Amino acid sequence: MSEEKTKPEKISAVKECEDKYPEMTGEFKKILKEEYELFCKKQLNYGPGNIAGGTLLQTDDDIRFSLTGIFFRINDKIQRIKQLVVLGNSDQVGESIDDTFHDMSVYSIIAQIVKRGKWGK
Repeated sequence: MSEEKTKPEKISAVKECEDKYPEMTGEFKKILKEEYELFCKKQLNYGPGNIAGGTLLQTDDDIRFSLTGIFFRINDKIQRIKQLVVLGNSDQVGESIDDTFHDMSVYSIIAQIVKRGKWGK
């Protein structure tokens, strides 16, 4: 028998983490679902053109342009968190800190979708 077959089956990182931290991992999944719903609603409002910036995302320059736009959107959110959390300034917009974190997370996922060539498809 090969050595690989005689070793006990390794527990997956997901299962081990879920077993050790059920509330935390459950909340992580809940947040991901909320963000997916937010993503879908915003796509119905805006469509894929807002991220593609009028391009077809077929060239490296198109993708770089799109990712640069996403960078600026994420930076806007970082600056907002800096004002509210780090500097302790009061909210003047009416967007919660949680909304801001959700937006940053969704933009980060969108960037990965763009890089993988799946945006708008």
